[in-house]
Amino acid sequence: MKCHYEILCVKRDAGDDELKKAYRKLALKWHPDKNLDNPDEAAEYFKLIQAAYDVLSDPQERAWYDNHREALLKGGITGDYADDSIDLLQFFTVTCYSGFGDDEKSFYTVYRNLFESIVKEEMEHSKSDYDTVVHVFYGYWQSFCTRKNFAWKEEYDTRHASNRWEKRAMEKDNKKTREKSRKERNELVRQLVAFVRKRDRRVLAHRKLVEEQNAEKIKKAEEMRRKQKLSHAKMAEDYKEQSWAAMSELEKELQQMEAQYGKEFGDGSESEDEELEIDPREKNGDEGEDVEQPNGDELTMDDYYESLYCPACDKSFKSDKAMKNHQKSKKHREMVALLRQQLEEEDHSLGLNVNGKDENKLEDEEEEEEEEEEDKPRQRLSKKQKRKKKLQKQSAPEGGRGRETDTDNLRGRCPREVREPDRGGETGGSRPHRAGEKR
Repeated sequence: MKCHYEILCVKRDAGDDELKKAYRKLALKWHPDKNLDNPDEAAEYFKLIQAAYDVLSDPQERAWYDNHREALLKGGITGDYADDSIDLLQFFTVTCYSGFGDDEKSFYTVYRNLFESIVKEEMEHSKSDYDTVVHVFYGYWQSFCTRKNFAWKEEYDTRHASNRWEKRAMEKDNKKTREKSRKERNELVRQLVAFVRKRDRRVLAHRKLVEEQNAEKIKKAEEMRRKQKLSHAKMAEDYKEQSWAAMSELEKELQQMEAQYGKEFGDGSESEDEELEIDPREKNGDEGEDVEQPNGDELTMDDYYESLYCPACDKSFKSDKAMKNHQKSKKHREMVALLRQQLEEEDHSLGLNVNGKDENKLEDEEEEEEEEEEDKPRQRLSKKQKRKKKLQKQSAPEGGRGRETDTDNLRGRCPREVREPDRGGETGGSRPHRAGEKR
């Protein structure tokens, strides 16, 4: 039995148009009316052409024929089936070869021919599928690496070396030569594989198929992207309309509420202006903070900022809260105590010069003040303040001196050091000792 595809001279993957075209061409050629010289042979072949076209033009019959084609050609279904495969059982014995030489009956020659025949049979019944055959084949040869040692490319014979250093140098050069030859061979084979692959029709057909699939994917992706943009644009438009409608309704409701409350309670702008005119000091007074106002008049801004000034520490503050926190600090209390003590000492010195009190009475008053100070809880001073106090006592003059300005005293400054003039024995007798003063 002859194959239907061979009768129509088409490939096994031929389409309907190709089958119809081949059938018409062969029918015109082998029609009995066109072959009057040998009408019997033409009529017989014309029948085969019609039978082949009838089978292959019907999709169901063609599918069945493709599945049973090999059996039909061998006569297994409609005739006697003949298996023409190689009988492998006769090669399971050592008598099938003789020796291991290079003659035709040797071990290597016999089994080499056997495996070549098996491969040939398999190739006749195999399809050149790209993924399982073509891709694997070119993948192997594109990474080809020779196993030859290229010893014949060596330039030097190490047996002729006069010493070991010369032998090592020869071996090094020979190794470079072998590696270079091996690399050139690998590159040459790979270039040959690239040349063949570029012209392989199976590779070209697969490349065309991949390009078509990629183009189809890109087209679908663009279509999907366009649909998404349209849907997003539509959603955005709907959202804008809803938001604008909601805002307009809210504005109307607010206007109605404002009009309603305006009628019931009047315009609220006057009350806001009145609140702005209220002095912030009055608000603080309402909160419970007492503010002193001289002569019953309102305080000006200068008076307000002067009340936030500490003369003992010579600092200004921005708020009442900061001023109160400073007054509670330990450093402020120490500076106030030091300023008070300095003022008292100056008062004592001025009293001696002005009123002319005798020294005994002054000493008694100082002792009484010292006892009172001892009774009171002693306030701890810093080292700097103690040192300053000590210098002030040592530099205090016996006679009267001008009092420091009120500004200096309020700012907590220490009195200027005034050295005691060297009177050269003019003073009669020693000055009485004061409390807290070294002799």
